[in-house]
Amino acid sequence: MRKALGIQKGWEQSVNRKSAVRHALGIQKGWGQQIVFLGPCLIFFLTIVITPFILGFYYSSTNWNGLDLDKAVWTGSANWSRILHDDNFWHSLYFTLRFTVVSVVIANILALLLAFVLMASLKTKKVLRTVFFMPNVIGGILLGYIWQFIFTKGFATIGDLTNIPFFTLPWLGTPNTGFWGLVIVFVWQTAGYMMVIYIASLAGIPKDLIEAAKIDGARPYQLFKSVYVPLIMPAITICLFLTTSNAFKMFDLNLSLTKGGPGTSTQSLAYNIYSEALINNRYGLGTAKALLFFAAVSIITVTQVIITKRKEVSA
Repeated sequence: MRKALGIQKGWEQSVNRKSAVRHALGIQKGWGQQIVFLGPCLIFFLTIVITPFILGFYYSSTNWNGLDLDKAVWTGSANWSRILHDDNFWHSLYFTLRFTVVSVVIANILALLLAFVLMASLKTKKVLRTVFFMPNVIGGILLGYIWQFIFTKGFATIGDLTNIPFFTLPWLGTPNTGFWGLVIVFVWQTAGYMMVIYIASLAGIPKDLIEAAKIDGARPYQLFKSVYVPLIMPAITICLFLTTSNAFKMFDLNLSLTKGGPGTSTQSLAYNIYSEALINNRYGLGTAKALLFFAAVSIITVTQVIITKRKEVSA
């Protein structure tokens, strides 16, 4: 009996050892797969994103010209003090804030209106969805040059033929028309993509809720405010985040349409940083501005997401 119990105990220990070995080999195999598949991506991410970001904190306190690292002298808080007295920087920040507010509001309202219209029973709704989405596919630089031709040549020709005041305006020639020209192109490019997100959200609303609200006597405005808006709030959160961050980072349209002109009246913050670093060869100062830009965009977008997330409800 004792011998049998000893054999059983030894067999159990052997099984436990084998299980432990298999478990250890499984963990090693899992780590090996993760290293093989994620390792190269992680190395590239650390090299291309994280390392330059960390070095940016150092270069923001130097007078580096972007060419010779030996001449990157530590200047402490000199760059930050210079930013505080840089009128062009603060004007660019004000222009960017104004552009962001106007563009985000118009783009989302237009996208939501298009989504409601194209959710109706239209024979051509699939074609129209494609047409409205197409501008988002075109690159910003190319889009800017196309619209530059439209503003300077196309509108001028139409204005000469029809004498309609809208087409005879000096588009891109004054600070006011330059601002609205950028807004028009940004909204035209962005609204189609936001429309697709809103359509996907509207399609997920249960029809019985809408029918119940109509039976209870809800008017169109009440239906929109009390049923549609709360249920599409996740889509509103996403669209506000995308349009806000893209409007703040707007550079390609600014470069191709106005180049910040006339003068620096339509210079966005991203274009101001580009000019400081790549045109004036003041990489240290440009890096300091870029860090402030990063902090501003992060704070505003995170705040917007938190506020809109709290208003989300489930169907």
